[in-house]
Amino acid sequence: MEIEQLTRCLQAFSRHCYGDVGVEVIDVFQMPGHAGFSYGYSVLRAGNIEKWYIRLPPPNVKLQGTADVLRQVAALEVMPDSVPHCNVKWSGADPQWFGCPYFVVPQLAGDVVRVNDGQIAKLDSDTRMDMARQAIRALAEIHRIDWRQVPYLGDPISLESDIYRWDRFVEKAADAEKLRLVPEVKQLLLDKLPAESPIGIFHGDFQWSNLFYSDTMQLLAVIDWELVGVGTTLNDIGWFATFNDPEAWADSNHGDYVMPHAEELITMYEEAWGEELPAIDWFRALAGYKFAIITGFNLMLHRRGKRHDPVWEITKDSMESLLQRAHVLLS
Repeated sequence: MEIEQLTRCLQAFSRHCYGDVGVEVIDVFQMPGHAGFSYGYSVLRAGNIEKWYIRLPPPNVKLQGTADVLRQVAALEVMPDSVPHCNVKWSGADPQWFGCPYFVVPQLAGDVVRVNDGQIAKLDSDTRMDMARQAIRALAEIHRIDWRQVPYLGDPISLESDIYRWDRFVEKAADAEKLRLVPEVKQLLLDKLPAESPIGIFHGDFQWSNLFYSDTMQLLAVIDWELVGVGTTLNDIGWFATFNDPEAWADSNHGDYVMPHAEELITMYEEAWGEELPAIDWFRALAGYKFAIITGFNLMLHRRGKRHDPVWEITKDSMESLLQRAHVLLS
C-alpha cells in the first residue's frame, strides 16, 4: 500500500478508534526490515502525539501461515509479563479499514541489536553477556507457555513435517548449485531424528534483529512473530545458536561475532530451562538447513522482482557454509 493511501486509511481508522473526528495522522513511514509491510505512524490529538506501529499482510497472497497477521496477535496475547513484548492495542480482520487483517502496537524507543554496525562492539563484554541472558530468559519463558492456550496456532508440527515442508522451496531457489548438499543433509536429519523433545510455542525467528532493546540495553520486546508456531521449542535455541555460530557463515554481513557464541547461548538456555538440551546439535543443523533454503528462495524472489531485498545477494554467500556446518553437526 502506498504511503499516501495508507495515511488516508489510518486517518479514518484512528478517528474511529479514538472516537474523535479531530485527530490527525502524521509521519507515516515504512519500517525497516525484510518483510516490508510494517509501518510507523503518529496520531496528533489535542496537541499530544502518540506513536504506533501497524502490521499488514503482503498484498495478493492467501491469508495463511506467515501472511496471517492474526497468528501473531494470538501469540502476543498469551505472553506473560516475564516475556518483554508489545501489547496489541487494536487488531481485526474487518476489511473496511485497510482491505485486510491488521494489528497495531505502540512504537518503542530503542532499537534491535545490529551486530555488524560497530556500536555493539563498543559495549563491554559484561553488558553483552547480560543482553544475551535477558534474551535467553525471555525465550525460556515463551517455551513454558501451554500451547493449548492458543488453538489458533494449530496442532504441533512434527519434526518430519518440518523437514519435508522445505522441499518445495528448494525447487524454486536461485543459485541451486549452492544447495547441492541439501539431499544429503536432509537424509541425515531424517536418519537422526531426536527421540523426544519439549513441545510448546516457538517464535520461529529468534535472533538479534528481532530483539528490541532500550538505550540502556534492557530488553523491551521480542518482536516479529510472523513465523510463530507450535512444535519443538528447541527450534528456537537451535536457530539462535546458528545465527551466532562463526563456523556457519561466509558472507560479509556475518563477520563480526562480538555477542556470545552458540555454545555460550546454549549453556545459558540450559541454566534458564533447568536441564540439559537433548540433541541440540540436531536442531542447530536443522536451522542451518532451513536458512540455506530460505536464502535461496528469497534470492529468487528478489531477482525476479517479486520482493526487492538486495541483502539476499550478500547472504547467498553463506548458503553452502550453512549446509556444510549442518553436515558436520550431524556427523
